Amino acid sequence: MSLRERDQKVVWHPYTQSGIFPENIPIVSGKGALLFDESGKQYIDAISSWWVNIHGHANDKINHAVSQQLSKLEQVIFAGFTHEPAVQLAEKLISVQPHFGKVFYSDNGSTAVEVALKIALQFRKNRGISAKQKILAFEHSYHGDTFGAMSLSGRSLFTEHYNDFLFDVTHIPIPDKDNIEECISKIEIEIAAGNVTAFIYEPLVLGSGGMLMYSQSDLQRILSLLHKHDVLLIADEVMTGFGRTGPLFASDTMEVKPDMMCLSKGLTGGYLPMGITMVSDRIHEEFVSHDFAKTLFHGHSFTGNLLSCAAANASFDISVSEECAKSRKFIADSHLEYCESLRGFLCVKNLRTCGTILAFDLDVNDAGYASVVRREILSFFIAKGILIRPLGNVIYLLPPYCITKEQLQFCYSGIMEFLNGFEFRKQK
Repeated sequence: MSLRERDQKVVWHPYTQSGIFPENIPIVSGKGALLFDESGKQYIDAISSWWVNIHGHANDKINHAVSQQLSKLEQVIFAGFTHEPAVQLAEKLISVQPHFGKVFYSDNGSTAVEVALKIALQFRKNRGISAKQKILAFEHSYHGDTFGAMSLSGRSLFTEHYNDFLFDVTHIPIPDKDNIEECISKIEIEIAAGNVTAFIYEPLVLGSGGMLMYSQSDLQRILSLLHKHDVLLIADEVMTGFGRTGPLFASDTMEVKPDMMCLSKGLTGGYLPMGITMVSDRIHEEFVSHDFAKTLFHGHSFTGNLLSCAAANASFDISVSEECAKSRKFIADSHLEYCESLRGFLCVKNLRTCGTILAFDLDVNDAGYASVVRREILSFFIAKGILIRPLGNVIYLLPPYCITKEQLQFCYSGIMEFLNGFEFRKQK
């Protein structure tokens, strides 16, 4: 029995409707931007395997770091104990984000957001202010699949089965030149009510919501207003962190810095699960007390896992290297140049780039995550040997930084071939 057949019998895959996508591709190895299946076919991983393998697969430096740590110690309880890899990683992160003072470890992006949410709500209570409990977030945002993270996310197909169980969050429009005043007005109304405690946002790019991009200046205006009124700012950089938008973090482009930052995905280079919530000293100080009730009661069995920390330390070192910065610039420049080739297609709408991310909407009648064109897109590119997993009718590239010029050009050519065929059929 093949691996594919064995899988079908026993495994339930995420975000996969088996009635629509009955077969999963059995991958047996990878190197750089390439994945190889059990028949030997290769695929260019053009989305970094759900945005996590930022330095590609089987990276020599990360391999070595994890292997070295594996021979020493794999796991130790993180309550009451500590270790060098965790301290080292926290020191590195704070060195490039000095407005933060503490790093809280968790398991993934959703839990990093859950931690930030719990900190924000308890921060007010620890200060004796229990009335401020309202959270603001963007429409169409996505912050994870746990219940707190779903509550923060925009209501969508992702949350509709659970909406009755989610707590109330005020969602404001994603700002643009036409609605920025509406956004500001809505925020001012909420602030005037006197109950806003925090605002969570994906800076510059809303990932799972459809690679929706908005300007640095509009976000800066929103953050300035909220900061003025002592609303806690939570930057969800789970996807945008570690160079995806150009700088090391999207928040680096903002004058107003967040009070908390959530990290995951590229944190370990895609090797092992890990989430991080970075917090300012001002926030952490409200949890330092002889009163046990003011403790942040949150933790995971694998908090601060040594292997994850080892991978993250190695991935960080690569991310801050001059070579990696050049690679990111190469991808960003290539995307901008390639965009000119797409402007002539009538079926291409809302063409956009931000750093190493390129995205556009395919013009269809059923736009959205559940668009039937999603299966056609996925099937076409898999047949071509390119892993592009569309967000409904949104086609995007988010490649590992190690992708070669030839591999990137192959992806571009594949998109052109798909669009030529799609537009031809649409015109018939």
